[in-house]
Amino acid sequence: MEHHRGTGDDTEADRLGNPIEKDRTALFMFLARKEKERSLMMKKVAVIMGSDSDLPVAEKAISTLASYGVPVEVHVFSAHRTPEEARAFSVSARENGFGAIIALAGMAAHLAGAIAANTTLPVVGVPVKSANLGGIDALLSTVQMPSGIPVATVAIDGAANAALLCIEMLAIEDDALAEKLMAARAEGTEKVLAKNKAIEEKFNR
Repeated sequence: MEHHRGTGDDTEADRLGNPIEKDRTALFMFLARKEKERSLMMKKVAVIMGSDSDLPVAEKAISTLASYGVPVEVHVFSAHRTPEEARAFSVSARENGFGAIIALAGMAAHLAGAIAANTTLPVVGVPVKSANLGGIDALLSTVQMPSGIPVATVAIDGAANAALLCIEMLAIEDDALAEKLMAARAEGTEKVLAKNKAIEEKFNR
């Protein structure tokens, strides 16, 4: 008696004729649809640069947000050269679906403060390193905000941490995002423990 053997020539219809494959496909489509719905409901994060020269730093925030599936918009607004545009964006940011704003600027870094003055959304400031004072001027300009207009300021060029801080804010009401953060923390822990083991094996004999 000959037994039919499945080959690589089996059609999609053949595979879907299997009830298990049907269930798997339906589950995959359901999960994909749910993920799409969740991403559409998720608040956006804005990444605002004072100049396009800040882009190499800003890209660290952009890529971090993307790796967690957080929708992001990127703009260039100057607190000094385009103050009206910066204000208009800030005033309408909440109604336009944003949950947090990252503002990057160097030197006389007033961008984060100017944005924070016109929105009650969380604003995370990233001081950008410059040639003259190594970013200390931008750090002090960003962090020294008056009472009542807060800017959460990260390290000089600390755009990746700015993104993670925004992700943590969004994760307060997003369990799936919180799980991604926990998984990343666990992965970081495993990497450090692996390095520790290698060092111990090399020196602690």
